[in-house]
Amino acid sequence: MSIQSNTRIVLAARPQGRPKPDHFRIETVDLDQPGEGELLLQILYLSLDPYMRGRMNATKSYAKPVDVDGVMEGGTVARVMISRHPEFAEGDIVLSHSGWQSFALSDGAGLRKLDPAAAPITTALGVLGMPGFTAYAGLLTIGQPKPGETVVVAAASGAVGSAVGQIARIKGARAVGIAGGADKCAFVRDELGFDAVVDHRADDFAEQLKAACPGGIDIYFENVGGPVWDAVFPLLNEFARVPVCGLIAQYNVIADAGTDRLPTLMQQVLHRSLTIRGFIQREFVDQRPAFYREMAEWIASGRVRYREDIVDGIENAPQAFLGLLEGRNFGKLIVRIAE
Repeated sequence: MSIQSNTRIVLAARPQGRPKPDHFRIETVDLDQPGEGELLLQILYLSLDPYMRGRMNATKSYAKPVDVDGVMEGGTVARVMISRHPEFAEGDIVLSHSGWQSFALSDGAGLRKLDPAAAPITTALGVLGMPGFTAYAGLLTIGQPKPGETVVVAAASGAVGSAVGQIARIKGARAVGIAGGADKCAFVRDELGFDAVVDHRADDFAEQLKAACPGGIDIYFENVGGPVWDAVFPLLNEFARVPVCGLIAQYNVIADAGTDRLPTLMQQVLHRSLTIRGFIQREFVDQRPAFYREMAEWIASGRVRYREDIVDGIENAPQAFLGLLEGRNFGKLIVRIAE
């Protein structure tokens, strides 16, 4: 089968502050055919994640930014359409990092075969993929929850936050979620089984959070930053641990001098013996085999549940991504590009 063209979405310009639709451009381009040792992949599903906002900037970070006119990056589940590689056959389903496009060439590096009979293939982009592993490694390695402790997680209905709270409960801790809106809060409480949930949109959010954590907070899994952090920080107990996974409330903020709150923060870090540790999930790559085994068991037994928010059509990826940055998604956000 010869595929002649590829639909892709590229970064048209670097945003200053909040991205807009015209920061993206959809293109149809000619597609080269695979050479010896290469594969042609048809992208079935594309993962949309908050970290992609940082890759739109030119600032130095833990990973190279997307080039202007370059394909937006992202994790994907794909089908092998043509194989000239000895380790892959046509029809194999693989986890890849092919970005926002319909087809991609690969030399096989970094691909992981998926078994559609073992779990829905979309879970490789969510609960059994990078978001789930981020929750697993960050909570267990940095947070180190103990029975009876209180774990608070922001964005608790999302792909990472939902896993954090459920793993915390498996480890015997008390899970308190923070989410936005009545529907998401009900999902976190009733479907995921968190011990308590607080709506960050409530006028008395800080007071509700304090009431939900009468013994203070031992672990805060940071996904958001901004006003949520302001409400959490006074409640951190002595020796509290704060795995810093993301700061979605601040990704579109243009830095200014403002008020320097660092001295106060550092004073409290010292006085309360706090551990605040940023991390990128790939630091803990040696834990992936244990994660795949344990998370699969927890899902099979019903101890971990998940929700996916699937959008159809690659052309809708930019608008879906902008909605993600504003919290409009409900669950792990995935774009279905092909059946």
